[in-house]
Amino acid sequence: MLTRLAKLLISLAVAMVDWLSAAVVRLFGGRPAPRCVVLYYHAIRPELRSRFAWQMDVLKRLTLPIDIESAEPVTDGRRRSAVTFDDGFVSVVENALPELAARGIPCIIFVPSGCIGHRPSWIEESHDDGEELVADAAVVRSLAEQPLVRIGSHSVSHPNFRRLDDDRARAELMESKQELERITGREVRSFSFPHGAHTQRSLELAKQCGYTQVHTIEPVQLGSVVGQFKVGRVKVEPHDWPLEFRLKVLGAYRWMVRVSAFKRELRNLLRGARTEVAQPERSA
Repeated sequence: MLTRLAKLLISLAVAMVDWLSAAVVRLFGGRPAPRCVVLYYHAIRPELRSRFAWQMDVLKRLTLPIDIESAEPVTDGRRRSAVTFDDGFVSVVENALPELAARGIPCIIFVPSGCIGHRPSWIEESHDDGEELVADAAVVRSLAEQPLVRIGSHSVSHPNFRRLDDDRARAELMESKQELERITGREVRSFSFPHGAHTQRSLELAKQCGYTQVHTIEPVQLGSVVGQFKVGRVKVEPHDWPLEFRLKVLGAYRWMVRVSAFKRELRNLLRGARTEVAQPERSA
């Protein structure tokens, strides 16, 4: 709770700086730079549907929701947003999509092809989402026919791509794409890395496999979304605090990317230092 509150307070400060900066730009007759935040959800359980609906109302008030796959050049200073879902859960189909359709909000649903019609193999049954089911092939096919829904790949078996060699990574990328295209009869252009885990090599392999866009879990704020290959996203839950959700939509949590990068660099330095200390001294 304390960590969550600290993150909110830092993000509130970021949002205030953003507001002041935009006000100064407008004061001198300028136009704020293009901004877009991509949100990602997992399950939307029935008891949280009303909270999700409220969030979508807020999203439409604060931003213009767009189809991130077919984004067009931005010519004004209005904020954009995009909604995505990882895992392809039935609860999303039943509880989230009707609320999105009622508001005309497009989305991408990333489906793990190896679990279609089954419970998610990577989640323990004791987890909050342990009773979820991945939509079956007939549902996935029907979703692909809806004008506001795009189907993306979430791999075959939901692995950690940092731990895969090239052959296994390529298989996860290609086989899931091919299976989803077979089911939907449509081209699958987007991929979401399970756990957000990826390397520079896995990004290259995704491009080689024909994806035009890959999604991570780095809470960045995008500028131009046209031709964007690597898309960072902000994790959102239906039970987020109202102010917390608004700040996420406004891109105020993007400072966490720099903190995470600093932590990685620090860990690498410490790991290198421990390795040097552990090496035995060589005799002359």
